[in-house]
Formats: sequence, C-alpha cells, structure tokens
Amino acid sequence: MNERTFQTLEFQKVKQELADFALTEEGKSVLLNLMPSVNKRQIEMRLDEVTEAVKILEKSASVPIHGMDGVEKIISSFNKGVPLRPDGLTKLYFFLDTCKKLKKYMSDKQFLAPRVSAYVYSIEDIPEVADEINRCIRNGRVDDYASRELLRIRKQLAIQEERLKDKVQSIVKSAKYKSLLQEAIVSQRNGRYVLPVKKEYRGKVKGSVLDSSASGSTLYIEPEELSVQQDQLLLYKLQEEQEIENILWALTGLVQTYEPQLKLAIETMVHYDVLFAKAKYSRAIDGVSADVNEHHYIRLKNAVHPLLGSDAVPLTIEMGDSFHALVITGPNTGGKTVTIKTVGLLTLMTQCGLHIPAGKGSEISIFDKILLDIGDGQSLEQNLSTFSSHVKNIIDILKETNDRTLVLLDELGSGTDPLEGMGLATAILDQLYEKGATLIATTHYSEIKHFAEEHKGFINGSMEFNIETLLPTYRLIVGKGGESQAFSIALKLGMHPSIIEKAHNITYRETKVYRIDEQDIHAKKEMEKQIIVNKHKRRERGEKEEAKPSVQQFSKGDNVKVSPGGDFGIIYEGPDDKGRYIVQIKDEKHEIPHKRLSLYISAAELYPEGYDFDIIFESKENRKKDKLMGKKFVEGLTIERE
Repeated sequence: MNERTFQTLEFQKVKQELADFALTEEGKSVLLNLMPSVNKRQIEMRLDEVTEAVKILEKSASVPIHGMDGVEKIISSFNKGVPLRPDGLTKLYFFLDTCKKLKKYMSDKQFLAPRVSAYVYSIEDIPEVADEINRCIRNGRVDDYASRELLRIRKQLAIQEERLKDKVQSIVKSAKYKSLLQEAIVSQRNGRYVLPVKKEYRGKVKGSVLDSSASGSTLYIEPEELSVQQDQLLLYKLQEEQEIENILWALTGLVQTYEPQLKLAIETMVHYDVLFAKAKYSRAIDGVSADVNEHHYIRLKNAVHPLLGSDAVPLTIEMGDSFHALVITGPNTGGKTVTIKTVGLLTLMTQCGLHIPAGKGSEISIFDKILLDIGDGQSLEQNLSTFSSHVKNIIDILKETNDRTLVLLDELGSGTDPLEGMGLATAILDQLYEKGATLIATTHYSEIKHFAEEHKGFINGSMEFNIETLLPTYRLIVGKGGESQAFSIALKLGMHPSIIEKAHNITYRETKVYRIDEQDIHAKKEMEKQIIVNKHKRRERGEKEEAKPSVQQFSKGDNVKVSPGGDFGIIYEGPDDKGRYIVQIKDEKHEIPHKRLSLYISAAELYPEGYDFDIIFESKENRKKDKLMGKKFVEGLTIERE
C-alpha cells in the first residue's frame, strides 16, 4: 500500500473518526497509525476482537478504561535522580484502581467474549502499591501520618507557627510600633513575617530590611525579636521537606519494584482502549465483520461509504467468481467514482481489522496492494498536464501490478484525443487483466463497453438512472452497460420525438421510434412549434436545395472517416459556404469537402459534458499562453494558430 492510496481513498479521515473514540493519547496514536495487514489469520483475529468488544458494549456500555493521564511518562521517569511527586503518585493510584475495576468488569464476560476478556489476566494485582500510595498521599500532598517523624515535625511546626503569629500580632498592636507603621497589617517576604514601617522611622526599628514598596516610602522590616523564632520555624520546614523527600523516595522505590508489571498493565489498558474505540466506531457506522479470503472474491451487500453518512446510497456488488474485471459506464454524475472509492476504502478497513458499514454476508479479499488512478492528479511542481499525470501514474500501476493487486481506475483514457484515449484505455485494461489484477474501472467510452462484453473475465456495469425524475439513483447494476440517457432526458423534457429520432439515426446509424405519453392539446401544440417551418423558409430551403446539394452536418469533436484513404480525424470547424470542413488528422489540420466525410463516432458519445476541446486542437504552448493572457496583458505575447 502506498501513501497515494491512503490519501485518495481518504483513509486518514476514517482513522481520525476512529481515534476520536479512544480515551488515551497512546490509543489515539495507535489508531491514527493503523496499517493494513496481508496476514489472513491476523486480520481474522483483529475482526473477532472487535466483534467481541461490540458484544460487550451491547451488554454494558460503561467499560472502565483509564485515560492514562500521563501514567506512561511517570513510569518512564524512573532512574532520573528525582522521586515521584505526589500528583504523579495520585495518578498512578487511580490507574491501579481502574485496573482493579476492569478486572472485576471482565470477570463475567468470558462466555460473551472469551478472547477479549482473557486479556485482563495480563494485569497483575499489586495491592501493596495502591494501598501504600493511598496511605501516604492525600489530597495531592504527603499525609501527616505517612511517617511518625513527619507527624512529629508537623506538630512542632504548627505550634511554632501559632506562637510566631501571636508574637507578630502583639507587636503590631503595641504602642511602641503603632505610630511607626504605614498600616496595622502583617505580611511575609521570603517566608518570614515583616512589618510595614514608614521610611522615616527606619532608625527606630531594630531588624533587617527584607523588601520595600515600589515608591520606596514603606520598608518591610523583620524585627529583631522575631528573628530567632522565625529561624526555628524555618528549621522545622526544612526538616519537613527532608522527611517528605524520604517518604517519596520510599514510595518511588516500591513502585519501581513493580515496573515490569505496571508496564504490562499500561500496555493492556491501551490495547483495551484501542479495541473498544474500534467497537464504538463499528456501532456508530452500523458495521459488520466481513468474511475474508485470499482468492480475489469480493461481495458487498448494501455497503455504504463511511464518510457519507446518511447521504450514502447502499452498494451491492459481487466479483471474483466468474469475472475479475468490472467496467462501469454511464453518466458522469451517476456515482461511479463513489462506487470504486467505496470498494477500495472498505478493503483497507477490513485489512486493518475494522468493521465495515455493510450487510451481513459481505466478503472482502486480501490484497497486497491497492493501486488507483482517481481524480486529475495534476502535478504543479512537474508542470505536467492532467493527461500526462494520469499516464505517469498508470505506468507505475502497470509496473507494480500482480495477481494480488486491486486496481481502481476512474475515467480511464480521458483528457486526450477521444479515439486514441479509447484505444489506450482498452489496451491498459487488457494488460492489467493479463497481469492477474482484480480490476474496477469507470469510463464514458461506449467502445470499452463493447470490449468488456466480448472478453472473458470482464463484465459491464452501469449506474442506474431514473428517467422519471431525471436524476441518477447512484445504484450499481452489474451485467449491463450504461447509456448517456441524453435522448431519454431530452424526450422527457419535451423535445419533439422526430428530432430525437433523427439524432439517434445520426449517432447509431439505425432507426428507432421515440414515443411520448398522451398530452393535452395545449402541450401538443407547444411541442409542434419545434418543427414548424413557415412558407418563406420552406420556399427558401427548396430553392437552395435545387441550387446546390445539401451539406452533411457535423459537430466540433465528431470522429469522422475520410475517404478514399480511410483515415480517421476529428472535426475542428465548418462547414464553410462551399461545404468544406477543417479536420484534424494526426495533429495536422486539413480542409476536406463534406462529401468525403462520414460520421464514425459523435462528439456527444465521445466526450463528457463541458469537455475542453483545446486539449485536442491546441498545442500545449498555445494553451499556456491563452491561460496567461486570460489573467493579464503580456506585451509581445501572441498566439499563432493554424
């Protein structure tokens, strides 16, 4: 599998939706980096895991999965010369508590999900670690009762702090200091109590200046009579900090003793997170576990594209039994591209061990490669045309394809001379089939439809079109080639049947009767206006017909046969007043009388709607100039046409 395949099929979007169901960052990372497997047993095992996880969720959606919250980093911080901090130990405690709950949760799931429930046995019970953390750490700090020494120190610290506060309050309220202070409040600087003394009274207060106000009018002084008690308080705080470090080192050592067990528990928790994220995603898309095989057989029942949601039209397709190559023809807006993208994306999902949005009984073949050519693929850096980019990509596909490759090709042969494009597309399909590829291709060339009808291993398909609503239904019909529906649409919209019959005869060289439903008199009169010719025009036309023979009408882009040599060309323009057309034959334009021309394939059949004929008739250099001149005036730039 290559990155182009993942990007074109939008597999990363599927993985992002999947990762959103994970609770842990580690689980999200695993899901975002999913890669398809080609090992049948591994794929089946992964699918079975998800199926069991779905069953568990259907019974009870509240699976105790821990969000990890940095637990993995806490464990990996051992041997860095610092003990675990209280907040890290608290996170570790809650992780161990969740492990305990998960083991209890899975204890009655053996019958429902034997494989998934068994993974919990990888989590070893280590109550001594959880109990000791719970005893020593409370409310994010080391508890007083974590050790007798810490309890003794904190009691002395509390007594000393109380004495110091009383002493400070007595100083503030004393007559000696009352007039010297800016205000009767006590503050601290660097953990020591200070008095806000007016600057001019500095000499009347014995002690150390620890700070001053921004204006300099107030000095924060530690009185002499407080310094001894404050030193004693600081000593107790240092003793407290040392004892806390001793306790944290002891807890760190205890946790480190069980490092292997903790790492395995973390790994198991992440695996459960990944499993249940897949299961939640499966439920979100109404997914099923597809059967997998290695003999190129694909069967999708009511499958939908997972990124289209409720807008998706179910796709049913079966191939790989009597045929390995499906050619889908029909209108450009009928959903052909979505069809091949759906097959490719669901294949990727299955090989990644994911359920797919399809009906039960769906089956996916395992492929070593999924190669595709979808979209214009234009490369600005290499300054290649759309067609060149397609060809370059298809050359790579031809090199890499073997009998374990799924090849998806969209609008094969488009973007160039229709006749040559059709021939090239047919040859490419034939070669890919010879190499053993499982192949789905879309095209608007009717000749390729005939090729598929005549060659073993190929079958035609088309996208259904509702002629009543004039809208595509986006449903695939296998075994029947598609039509453009242009004549049926024109008839439905009210074009006169005689005009359509004439068009059918020009296109297919055969006669066909087109009928309309019963109409009221007014509607019938309106339709007749399309073919009414007044007397003057009839007389004028009759005179012209007597004066000179009628000129056969061709449209720009029509593929014509030139007699007597039998060359094929493309109509460029005409006719002139003498009935001559400009015809492009092998990249050269010739002026040829209409009598020497006969229609081979009409432009309407060859090209999609809105096709840019400059691709055929204009040189690459002229197209570049035309594009540039359309943006701005360029002095001296001209376009020379034949």
